[in-house]
Amino acid sequence: MDVFDEVYDVIKDRKEHPKEGSYVASLYADKKGIDKILEKIGEESTEVIIAAKNGGESEIVYESADLIFHLMVMLAAKDIPLQKIRDELQRRRH
Repeated sequence: MDVFDEVYDVIKDRKEHPKEGSYVASLYADKKGIDKILEKIGEESTEVIIAAKNGGESEIVYESADLIFHLMVMLAAKDIPLQKIRDELQRRRH
């Protein structure tokens, strides 16, 4: 199991079994629901763009990880498994 699968499994677990103090659980519990998650994706996307324009490699990596994390939160919210993303990327290889 790679780190993406491990993180995704934790995200799904926090969605299904919220734990007090969990950031992921708080995103799912927010009254805005999916809107809050999508807002975070927008914020993180902007931070990646700024880092790519002005930052060094470590900042780009950090912000990219935040963006990927929040994309995974959205995918879990929509019950879309990571394998579907892998399949789509595989399809695009050819």
